[in-house]
Amino acid sequence: MYSKSVLHSALHWWELAGVDTLVEEDVRDWFAPVRPREPVPAAEAAPAAPAPAALPTDLAAFHEWWTSDTSLPGAPAQRVAPSGDAASGLMLLIDMPDSADAAAGALFSGEAGLLFDRMLAAIGRDRQSAYLASIWPARPAGGIADKAHAARLAEIALHHIALAAPRRLLLLGKGPVEALTGLDVVQARGRLHDIGGVPAVATHLPTPAWRAAAKAAAWADLLLLTEDFA
Repeated sequence: MYSKSVLHSALHWWELAGVDTLVEEDVRDWFAPVRPREPVPAAEAAPAAPAPAALPTDLAAFHEWWTSDTSLPGAPAQRVAPSGDAASGLMLLIDMPDSADAAAGALFSGEAGLLFDRMLAAIGRDRQSAYLASIWPARPAGGIADKAHAARLAEIALHHIALAAPRRLLLLGKGPVEALTGLDVVQARGRLHDIGGVPAVATHLPTPAWRAAAKAAAWADLLLLTEDFA
């Protein structure tokens, strides 16, 4: 009988030789030629996302599309169309309609609208002699902008500006300022920005809670907006 050390040495030799099992479920023909492995089929590529539909090429068609197209966020019944005179040369852009704007059918319909009207009057304008629009066609739930739509809506805003062709652009509040300049309002204020070839001024969104310092800053922004602009 072999000693344990001899058996251990023999098993170790077989292990070094590559033998790692003594029993298999199926009979193997050790002398059969090795067949090449079949190539693993490549994973099917995910279908490409459909390209966005072409944007309207004139302002009237844009207004119709803005209030009815189902690819835009927000139910058509809750959307608020741009208003005023695009030929006035002055375009004002806000982030989204207020909660009461859809029922009123107009942007800036609440208390902030009264302050907005006074701002326009201070530079010799009114709602009929300016063009007011928003980046969002309708107010999202809770007033929270969905980032999934942000880049597309910024592109649409640039297209809208190109169609309106203003000579001056006023960006009111965080939404349009960040979307079109990449800066926050504090960083963007006090200088002109080139937005699609249009000189633009950034300012805070008017609110009845404005204090004297905020009103003074807004007035400085309006003076910058109207400088060399009749």
